[in-house]
Amino acid sequence: MSSVTSAPERALFAHRGGYIAMGLTAVITLLSVIMLAQDARWVYLLVYVWFGLIYGIFLQYGRFCMASAIRDLFAVKVPRMAVGVMIATALFSLTAGLVTVAGYSTFHAHPLGWHIIIGGLIFGFGMVFTGGCASGSLYKSGEGNMNSMLVLLSISFSMALFTDLGSWSNSLAPESWAVSAAEKGMPDELSVTDGWFDLFVTGYVWDLTGGTVADWFKSGNLWFDVFVGNALLGAILPTIAILIVLYLTTYRKGFMRRNKLTAPAMGDELRGFWGMLTASKNTAIAGLGLGIFAGLQMWATGALREHYAIFNFGELLEKMGYTNGLSIQGTVFDPGYWYITTQEAQLGGWILDLAGRDVTDNVFFGLENGIPNPLINAPLLMSLGIILGASVLALIRREFKWKKPNLETAVFAIVGGALMGIGARLGMGCNVGAFFAAVTNGDLSGWIFLAGMTLGGLAGVKAFNLWMDWRTRGEDEFAL
Repeated sequence: MSSVTSAPERALFAHRGGYIAMGLTAVITLLSVIMLAQDARWVYLLVYVWFGLIYGIFLQYGRFCMASAIRDLFAVKVPRMAVGVMIATALFSLTAGLVTVAGYSTFHAHPLGWHIIIGGLIFGFGMVFTGGCASGSLYKSGEGNMNSMLVLLSISFSMALFTDLGSWSNSLAPESWAVSAAEKGMPDELSVTDGWFDLFVTGYVWDLTGGTVADWFKSGNLWFDVFVGNALLGAILPTIAILIVLYLTTYRKGFMRRNKLTAPAMGDELRGFWGMLTASKNTAIAGLGLGIFAGLQMWATGALREHYAIFNFGELLEKMGYTNGLSIQGTVFDPGYWYITTQEAQLGGWILDLAGRDVTDNVFFGLENGIPNPLINAPLLMSLGIILGASVLALIRREFKWKKPNLETAVFAIVGGALMGIGARLGMGCNVGAFFAAVTNGDLSGWIFLAGMTLGGLAGVKAFNLWMDWRTRGEDEFAL
């Protein structure tokens, strides 16, 4: 019997996928209406959900993944994905600038320190083995990739456990951290000397400073500081420089060969550069969409905070009668913009707490982020929205398929995901929070994280190639 699917069968499958996608969208819409009918203040949470859906659609449409970008660059010298990431970065810097001058920005700069590049190195190394970055693992899960689901679980639990190591790890921290942590006068409910990560945060990170390029300018003209400082100098010019390097090192030679150019003029170089930018229309469109909507989400959450006179979603939850899972300060993790990994850590912490392990006596969960019920965890529902948004588009495009991992890829997913989780917590974010959201808001620490992530990714590619070579040699010897 032929395994080739007939045109009518393909059309039927497409219709089925479309109907399921429509059903998913209808269910999400209906649940949203029910929540708003119950209490209009749930609109704050729903902003996260619906922007997550939009991100998922664009991520799936452009196959948008930092792991793919780094792997493709170093393994096969294809810049397509890296170009899309740079397009999104440049555009988000402009939309983020508009949000900032409008007074609705929710961004906070990261403290500068050695932890950023080390976190990036570990994160980048791990993500090459998993085959997906934090955002890539989410949208691939939406396509039915069970390996990516394993990555997300590994990231979640590794972060939760890493932030709650316990007193056995105190000896791994410098004495200066313990002294500095003890001087902070933390609440009695916390055991800030009961674990390496708590000492790392309270005794090291909190003693660091950071800021945006606009903070350094302080010219008195907000528009100048934001658009010249944050956007132009902090994001756009570095992005253009990276794109030029990508063109010269990966795309130019092939372009000249295809067009039989031996002495190219400036016009030829510009055509080649433009050809690189538009080599993959889907990736470029995804970059444009992500850049625009990431800025719009900042505006939406900032406007809602002003409307409800709150600084953090925890305040709104408390007013609505939901206090379980809030931090000591009455807060929850609520970045106000596109972010990944911290909410996954909360999920891991919530499950561990449900299983009987108290994770609320540390700084990460107990003081700062809380462990709210996943059903009212706005950023976590944004991650779920990314999965569902990717599912909707994958179903429509006939790209949804349940994919089971084999033993090798499952091990890579678990170990690589654990490394990504540890790297994300050391670097205070992932490829989205520590890089994308940072540099587009003028925080140069994002470029440091990208440098670490790139070097880690390069090491990961080399290590993966060595593994494949070793395994291939072993199979050949066994066959002989």
